[in-house]
Amino acid sequence: MLKGLTSCSLLLSALVVQSAEPKPTDTSDFIKDIQPILSGKCFQCHGPDENSRKAHLRLDQKDGLFSTRKKGSVITPGEPSESLMFHRIMTKDPDEIMPPPETKKPLTNEEKQLIAEWIQSGADWSGHWAFKTPETPQIPETQTQLQLEGWPANAIDHFILRRLASNNLRPSELADRATLIRRVTFDLTGLPPTPEDVSQFLNDPAPNAYEKLVDR
Repeated sequence: MLKGLTSCSLLLSALVVQSAEPKPTDTSDFIKDIQPILSGKCFQCHGPDENSRKAHLRLDQKDGLFSTRKKGSVITPGEPSESLMFHRIMTKDPDEIMPPPETKKPLTNEEKQLIAEWIQSGADWSGHWAFKTPETPQIPETQTQLQLEGWPANAIDHFILRRLASNNLRPSELADRATLIRRVTFDLTGLPPTPEDVSQFLNDPAPNAYEKLVDR
């Protein structure tokens, strides 16, 4: 156990660790749950701006978040009680608590709980999706009664169908050609199609007639 903690903060830490024990259905996602907390409450003093950075600590980078300081590790995966961040957000000492009172950005009990659960569950870290190498996902199986004739027509449709099925929703019937040209013309031009455009589309037997319509 880290030194310098009062008996009150130790007790409080133990209680929170116990209450934060993740249930099988509980998950604390770093990008969705933890990073927004750090960004909103911590990056002002421990973020990318070196002019305002305190204690030479960056929490917007993995190396800083899992770094080792004089008093211990900022984050010890699976061990909230051994993580400096956990103790600093839980202490009642105004000289130790983070974020500092003068920032007027106190953590809510829910935010503290999320951080505790995240550390307890292993502190899984992931970078921003924009910096990840794209991977082609596996097309899900969609052999359900929700399929319509001619649909799914492409890979994306299979993902849509899977989501519909998971929510007990049915896809709409395919629109007729007159409806399709009216919809896409309004979407792209803000105006209805001309009678000539409608006639040309309705009488175009090509399998890519809709694509040609959109291009035109």
